[in-house]
Amino acid sequence: MDVLQMDIFPGVLILAILLLFGGFVLLRHLQYLHSKPSGDDERLDALAVATASLATAQADLGGRLSQMSEQTALERAELMRTLHERLDGVSKRMGDSLEQSATRTATSLGELGKHLNVIDQAQKNISDLAGQVIGLQDILDNKQTRGAFGEVQMQDLVTSILPPSAVSFQTTLSNQRRVDCLIRLPQPPGPIAVDAKFPLESYYALQKAEDDSQTKTAQRAFRTAIGKHVKDIQERYILPGETADSALMFLPSEAVYAELHANFPEVVEQSYRARVWIVSPTTLMATLNTVRAVLKDERMREQAGVIQSEVLKLLDDVRRLDDRTQKLQTHFGQAGKDLELIATSTKKITRQAERIEEVQLAETDGEELEPTPVDDQGQGADIVDLPKRGA
Repeated sequence: MDVLQMDIFPGVLILAILLLFGGFVLLRHLQYLHSKPSGDDERLDALAVATASLATAQADLGGRLSQMSEQTALERAELMRTLHERLDGVSKRMGDSLEQSATRTATSLGELGKHLNVIDQAQKNISDLAGQVIGLQDILDNKQTRGAFGEVQMQDLVTSILPPSAVSFQTTLSNQRRVDCLIRLPQPPGPIAVDAKFPLESYYALQKAEDDSQTKTAQRAFRTAIGKHVKDIQERYILPGETADSALMFLPSEAVYAELHANFPEVVEQSYRARVWIVSPTTLMATLNTVRAVLKDERMREQAGVIQSEVLKLLDDVRRLDDRTQKLQTHFGQAGKDLELIATSTKKITRQAERIEEVQLAETDGEELEPTPVDDQGQGADIVDLPKRGA
């Protein structure tokens, strides 16, 4: 609309200026004529003609201005209609786009909120875990609490695999030494002692070493501490005639077990020579499963006598059953013979009945019946045809 007004406005302005200029010129010319003496007819006629031309020009200019105004109004209305249609389309598209953008934004914000909640929960879990790790570090830094931690872990493993009758905790031996766990195996090998107080101070010092010098110092301290602990277990818990000729040293950490076997093989060899077997949670579980199998086999051997006695009783019952079966078979044989005799008697009785029926028929013919012969055993002989009466 503003562009159309800018295109029409200069033409209208020029026509208006020309019209004003012509009126001004005519006005000045009229003033000039009035200032002249009257009676000059030619000038008056010329002035009238000029006035008429000017009026015609003004009328023509007014018509053009009116036509231009109408055209401008029509073009303005068409332009307004087009602009309204375009603005409506643009508004609709912008509204749809804004609605879709709002929907996507709301969805994205919802997902972002969920992710933020997950992140917050994970951060909380990490904070809690960090606190637990710090607490665990504090526990392991203290020698007494570290020993209690190892004992609890070892006790959980042992009680989850072995029966209560096969194990005891904090048992005092004959040398007045108290062992953390005593697995009661039959002789041989006998009860096996398990120690859970592993010295971790030197291991932590080894992990905290920052240069080669500190590392070497920590390695020597670690090697010395392990060797001393192995020797203490050998002297305290391997007692001939009371315990087995070997013992177990429990490490509550798989990392320490791996470090020991990877970088300190001489310490492991020393423990083998002292018959002190170093075990981690995983290897202790395998060892306890083997012990459980040994205990089960021992219980089966203890019950072997009872099982043998029950088997002998079962054999006696089988013999009695066999005797009774043979007697029953003899009875069945005699019963079979009796049944055969009964069948024979039945056949004879049937024949005698047939003979009686024949007698009834023979009475009409005047025949006589003879008695049926009897054998030595009182059985009726086979029925024979009797002679007719009067023969």
